[in-house]
Amino acid sequence: MIEERKMRFYGLKDIDKIPQLQKLSATERFEIKVTAHVLPFRTNNYLVEDLINWDNVPNDPIYQLTFMQKDMLSDEHFNTMADAIKKELPNEEIKKIANQIRYELNPHPAGQMTANVPKLDDEPVQGVQHKYKETCLVFPSSGQTCHAYCTFCFRWAQFVGMNDLKFATDESNRFQTYLKNNNQITDVLFTGGDPMVMTLEKLKIYIEPLLQPEFDHIQNIRIGTKSIAYWPYKYVTDKDADGVIKFFEKIVKSGKHLAIMGHYNHWVELSTEVSQEAVRRIRNTGAEIRTQSPLVKHVNDSAEIWARMWKEQVKYGCIPYYFFVERDTGAKRYFAIPLSEAFEIFRGAYIKVSGLARTVKGPSMSALPGKVTVDGITEINGEKLFVLNFLQGRNPEWCKRPFFAKYDETSTWLDQLTPAFNEKKFFFEDELDKIFHEDHIELAEVF
Repeated sequence: MIEERKMRFYGLKDIDKIPQLQKLSATERFEIKVTAHVLPFRTNNYLVEDLINWDNVPNDPIYQLTFMQKDMLSDEHFNTMADAIKKELPNEEIKKIANQIRYELNPHPAGQMTANVPKLDDEPVQGVQHKYKETCLVFPSSGQTCHAYCTFCFRWAQFVGMNDLKFATDESNRFQTYLKNNNQITDVLFTGGDPMVMTLEKLKIYIEPLLQPEFDHIQNIRIGTKSIAYWPYKYVTDKDADGVIKFFEKIVKSGKHLAIMGHYNHWVELSTEVSQEAVRRIRNTGAEIRTQSPLVKHVNDSAEIWARMWKEQVKYGCIPYYFFVERDTGAKRYFAIPLSEAFEIFRGAYIKVSGLARTVKGPSMSALPGKVTVDGITEINGEKLFVLNFLQGRNPEWCKRPFFAKYDETSTWLDQLTPAFNEKKFFFEDELDKIFHEDHIELAEVF
């Protein structure tokens, strides 16, 4: 029987209070603090006590996922912050320095704050992103935190206390009016942060209205969450656990498809009894769990890890969904892996699993024009090339039209690639420029 457990959070101020960190030197603990003054740091007792192998620190993958490392910042940024802390500058001055660094880390890649925000009555709909015709993202204001922060997170800017970088709904529920008025939207993804940090009552406020007849065009409700990996007690023994399960059942019985988009970065996150029980209880409601993760150096950068993770997920009834490329933001310099290597890791894992795990798509870049995959590496007329494809595009007509880029071993993102066959542009670039021109947005604003 799984016993009830109370969550304890550890933040920047608690680093010296975590017993396990006493194994580290004073210098190593100081490096964690310096980096955590810039990038958001939060972990909890479940990760610290159950998931991290402290005999393998600093190489343990969950340790790398949650505890800051010096090299996550450039030497210049690290030294600037370290000097400020050593000089014991006032908190406001330290915060100002941190904010200056944050703005240099591309806090909102791929046009999230400018290119993806829809309008209602000529006014932006706060906390909503609508990049693809059928799918709309909603950022509940009460869900803009997590049970623990992943060090690689591309939405790290949500958590650093800078309101101009934060993305969240207002309290007017204008997002519901927007959804009601757009019949082409079939999928709503609640994301964050993590919607599953909300109480059951808060969760119902956002989702229950969508079960009414005026939202019949919405067929699929998705919840993007790391909670199954980072705090599975949410579904097993927490005060709201039984209520959450019953609410999931209600959503499914209403005729909606409920997809829990489970963020798993390593197979160890599915290795505990409570995490497996959480999966079982969720799936028994009729909801599906689809799993996704970026490829992250120091965490899951081998085909063996991915193959084992996908096999474990299928074993417990989860559906492997996305193998992402780490986005060009935050600590990407520490975590990024060249596209050439990313494809080989993906392929190496893919050939080790059965068809049930080959539902996974990737390596996928969620870039400005859409979700672009590296489908292969080939040679045409003596020229080595990347074979690329759109899984999703700002124009749906771009999807499944193979295109080619020159092969190289250093590029980590779409905008670093060069079109093949001496072409000056990729086939979609002129139309992309036109889309933004019509919306009065300069492309330079969103890169």
